[in-house]
Amino acid sequence: MRRKIKSKNEIKPESVYNSLLLEKFINYVMKDGKKSLARKIVYQTIDQIKKQTKAENPLEIFELAIKNTSPLLEVKSRRIGGANYQVPIEVRPERKTTLAIRWILEGARAKKGSNMVKILTEELIAASKNEGIAIKKKENVHKMAEANRAFAHFAW
Repeated sequence: MRRKIKSKNEIKPESVYNSLLLEKFINYVMKDGKKSLARKIVYQTIDQIKKQTKAENPLEIFELAIKNTSPLLEVKSRRIGGANYQVPIEVRPERKTTLAIRWILEGARAKKGSNMVKILTEELIAASKNEGIAIKKKENVHKMAEANRAFAHFAW
């Protein structure tokens, strides 16, 4: 018998920029249910991006950063005949954005010292230029998938 399909929570776009992706990002920034603080951090970050890059639409830079850090392939462990193989698989679109957001935030949280707004701004701008911690993480995942390309026939 098949498992029951899990219903996904519908996320409404946030009110200022009317962006679904930005609302998802706010939810990932949020810690301990403090959404108003997460909103303040993200909006200040967007303002800082606008000041530093002198872009008319800072949301485009944000979306470019997410797009640049989204992986195409990842490896999944499969047990076949008593051995574990790292099998490269394509990443679903929802998972791409989730991983990109997670890696950007991990990169920002790994840097200590300054406030979150400044660090997050730097990480997003770096990711939009194909630089930074999140891009390194993506490249490592791609290298891992490339190295295990021989086991691609185990994917099903």
